Amino acid sequence: MTRPEHDPLASCRDLFVGADSSLVYFDGNSLGRPLRASGPRLARFVEEEWGGRLIRGWDERWMELPQVIGDDLGRVVLGAAPGQTTIGDSTTVLLYKLMRAAVAARPARTEIVIDRDNFPTDRYVAAGIAEECGLTLRWIDVDPAAGVTPELLYAAVGPATALVVLSHVAYRSAWLADAPALTQIAHDAGALVLWDLCHSAGSVPLALDEWGVDLAVGCTYKYLNGGPGSPAFCYVAAEHLGSLTQPIQGWLGSVDPFLMGPSYAPAAGIRRFISGTPPVLGMLPVQDMVALIESVGIEAVREKSVALTSYAVEVGESVLGPLGVVLASPRDADRRGGHVTFNHPLMREVTAALWERDVIPDYRDPGGLRLGLSPLSTSYDEVEHGIGLVREALVGLG
Repeated sequence: MTRPEHDPLASCRDLFVGADSSLVYFDGNSLGRPLRASGPRLARFVEEEWGGRLIRGWDERWMELPQVIGDDLGRVVLGAAPGQTTIGDSTTVLLYKLMRAAVAARPARTEIVIDRDNFPTDRYVAAGIAEECGLTLRWIDVDPAAGVTPELLYAAVGPATALVVLSHVAYRSAWLADAPALTQIAHDAGALVLWDLCHSAGSVPLALDEWGVDLAVGCTYKYLNGGPGSPAFCYVAAEHLGSLTQPIQGWLGSVDPFLMGPSYAPAAGIRRFISGTPPVLGMLPVQDMVALIESVGIEAVREKSVALTSYAVEVGESVLGPLGVVLASPRDADRRGGHVTFNHPLMREVTAALWERDVIPDYRDPGGLRLGLSPLSTSYDEVEHGIGLVREALVGLG
C-alpha cells in the first residue's frame, strides 16, 4: 500500500485541537484528540444551559439525551435502529449489567465463553459474574497476534453455553473479528453473544441489527472523542428489551422515576438499562464527533483507516524490519482494525524514550509498540515521521 496521492479527509485534521503541533500522536485508539468545536460548545453549555436554565434543563432536554445521542450513534456508527442504544456509566459497569442480564436469561446453562486475550476488564467482569452465579468460564486460547476465529469459537460453545463475550477489534493485535459468523455460531449453540466495540466504534463500520447481535458495549473516548472518562454506550437488540432485566436497579431505569414509589419496576425499552443520572457534560463531545462522522460517512472513515494502517505496515516493515521488529497485527486489511502493533524486546524502553520526544505511541506486553491511527486526525506525514523516530529510538537503545 503506497501512500495515496490524494486524501479526501485530510482537511478533517484541522478540526482537532493540537493537530497542528509537531507532536506525533499514535494513541488515538486510547484517547482521541478533542474536536475544536467541543470546547466552545461546553463553555456555552455552562453559561447558557447549566448556568441559565439550571435544574429546568432536566425537563427541557437533558433527561432524554442518553437515548437521543444513543439513537444518533446507532444510526451513524452502529448500524442499529432507534430505541436500542443508550449512553451512561463506564464500560465496566455496562459490561457487568449486560453480562449479568444475559446469564440470568439462560438459567439452565452454566458456562461463559471468552478468549484469554480479551481485554482485561472483559475477562475480570466475566470471572466475577461466574463466581457470583456459580458458572464456569470456558477459555478460548488464541494467537495474540490474531484473535478468535469461527473454528475456535465452534469448538468452544455447546449446550452449556449461556453467553459468548467477544471483542470486535482485539486491543492488542487489532484483529478484526468476523462478527456475523461468530454471532451465528453462538446462536446455533443457543447462547447469547455480547460484543465489546471499544476499538471499533467510530473506526470500523458496524451492522449490529443486520448481524443479529444480541448485546454490545463500547466506550466513547477513543474513536468517538468524548474525552477522558466520557460515558460508555450499550446496545440491546429490540427482541430482548422486554425480557432482559439489568441488575443495577436505579431510579432512572424505573417505569416512573419521579413517582419514587416503594418498589422498583423497570421502564419499557432501552431506558431500563439506565441506572443513575445521565452524564450530560461527558456526552456533548460525543455528539460533536458523531455529527462529524455522519458528515463524512463511516465508510469513508474506514477507507482512510485501512489506508493509514496499510501505510504504517509498509513503512514500519521497511524502516524497522531490519532492526528485528516484527509485525504483530494482521497483514490482511480486512482482518485489521484501526491500529497496528510492532513487536521487539526493547519496545517498552522505546515507548518511554519516544514520550520524552513528544511522540506518543502505546506499549502492550509482550514487547508491543501499538500505533493507534485515528482516521480523521492522523496524517500520512505523521505516520512516516513517527515511525522514523521509532527507528531512531531503537538504534539509540541498541
